[in-house]
Amino acid sequence: MGMNAGIAAPAARRRYRRKPAMSEINVTPMVDVMLVLLIIFMVSAPLLTVGVPIDLPQTQAKTLDQDKEPLTVSVNVKGEIYLQNTEIPLDEMVPKLKAVTEARGGADERIFVRGDRQVDYGTVMKVMGRISAAGFRRVALVTEVEVATAMPKAK
Repeated sequence: MGMNAGIAAPAARRRYRRKPAMSEINVTPMVDVMLVLLIIFMVSAPLLTVGVPIDLPQTQAKTLDQDKEPLTVSVNVKGEIYLQNTEIPLDEMVPKLKAVTEARGGADERIFVRGDRQVDYGTVMKVMGRISAAGFRRVALVTEVEVATAMPKAK
């Protein structure tokens, strides 16, 4: 009897011994979540660029290189004026532009004017004139690149 007791004890200890804790973290679910977030941001980022729908005129001019995001003043088909995505009256445009440029840290701020193709030319020029008269020197009119089409041959 004494011999059986000595042999059974180590076997019993081995049977009930706990497994060591897993020291590795499974990162596969985290990578899956990060990829889904990346796809969501890639799809939604282009939608956040400009919120005012403007049908821009087309031109053959080259695009400008830009270091930082310029201020955008938009004039929609109804003649409403927007600073970035916020509608503002024409009389309040210059003071708000000055406040925004001071907050962004420079008077030499680039300002893009986006005028709808169907809006009156005088309205867009009135907006550009007020911006220029306020002392802003880097004012540009935004257009879309014109798609080159072949001219029909004369017979």
